[in-house]
Amino acid sequence: MTERTTLSEVRPPVRHWPAVDLPGSEFDPVLAELMAEGPVTRIQLPNGEGWAWLVTRYDDVRRVANDPRFGREAVMDKQVTRLAPHFIPDRGAVGFLDPPDHTRLRRSVAPAFTSKGVERVREKARATLDELVDDLLRGGPPADLTSAVLGPFPIAVICELMGVPAGDRHSMHLWTQLILSSSHGKEVSERAKREMAAYFSDLIGLRESSNGEDVTSLLGAAVGRSEVTLEQAVGLAVLLQIGGEAVTANSGQLFYLLLTRPGLAERLRAEPEIRPRAIDELLRYIPHRNAVGLSRVALEDVDIAGIRIRAGEPVYVSYLAANRDPDVFPDPETIDFSRSPTPHLAFGFGPHYCPGGMLARLEEELLTDALLDRVPGLRLAVPPDQVFFRKGALIRGPEALPVTW
Repeated sequence: MTERTTLSEVRPPVRHWPAVDLPGSEFDPVLAELMAEGPVTRIQLPNGEGWAWLVTRYDDVRRVANDPRFGREAVMDKQVTRLAPHFIPDRGAVGFLDPPDHTRLRRSVAPAFTSKGVERVREKARATLDELVDDLLRGGPPADLTSAVLGPFPIAVICELMGVPAGDRHSMHLWTQLILSSSHGKEVSERAKREMAAYFSDLIGLRESSNGEDVTSLLGAAVGRSEVTLEQAVGLAVLLQIGGEAVTANSGQLFYLLLTRPGLAERLRAEPEIRPRAIDELLRYIPHRNAVGLSRVALEDVDIAGIRIRAGEPVYVSYLAANRDPDVFPDPETIDFSRSPTPHLAFGFGPHYCPGGMLARLEEELLTDALLDRVPGLRLAVPPDQVFFRKGALIRGPEALPVTW
């Protein structure tokens, strides 16, 4: 019997993984079953074709995410099984590039996402947040925390960092919601992505001679120097803009947890010094997306956890599963603010680590400080089971978060 035949016989069965709208911050029961079945399983998602490998253990996830033998560019040439009906982002964008092209494109915007770059927007972000909380308090309870603060704040911050004028923020928000939803169908999502791409193409083109510090100015300068193509710059801008609004969903889940788990918010009010550590623990715990994100393709045969993944086969990693690995995070189902360190993978790992991770952490810290300190009686205005989460969304979060104080 040949090795290929033997390996084929021991391959796990292909499990169908439906796109289920889960209540609250419930962990996906299908993912939990897949984790229990083994470190490497096989899945079929609602869109695309065929099946893909799924890697769930912390060390294996980090290995695959950082191994050049698993590439992203090859994904665009395959109808890989996937959650979304459309590809996010487009061909040539940073999400589907491998080094050295990926490295060069990331380098073009790196200054905006360094500590210095993020600090550049801190004071403006804090001032924006103060205005939003002022309006929240002035309007009085009850209120929807999502529409009043958690939605407009990340939009304002990412648009500031990107260099998008304030008057265009509403369009950016609308396009993002359509791109990140599978409930409107492929054509609607694709049209929204084309419209956002056309917008950034014009904006980047206008800034080719700019020396600004915002992302579109940095990209315009890089295009002007022929370091990246306009297509690549636009693809990266779309991805960063979309990712910036993920903070809304994450913040919605974060405050949902703080307001539904007895003692969590009270402890953070009493011990403000532990808030940065607590935010990392909440980021570890929050199931921030449905199913999985972008896949990779094995460029050669690779063994992972005793399973032979053959060249050409698609592979997904689950950062959500890695963040619940009991070998790394004892008692992973418990939110433990004393957990330290918390080496979570909420922002990914390896070359495709989320460039906005530092910015997202800053926003969560500002939101936590402002809302816990300025609205000391903040609590849900409805029972937890009446907080409804978005349906058909790739990024999970509450539609609204009704609160009172």
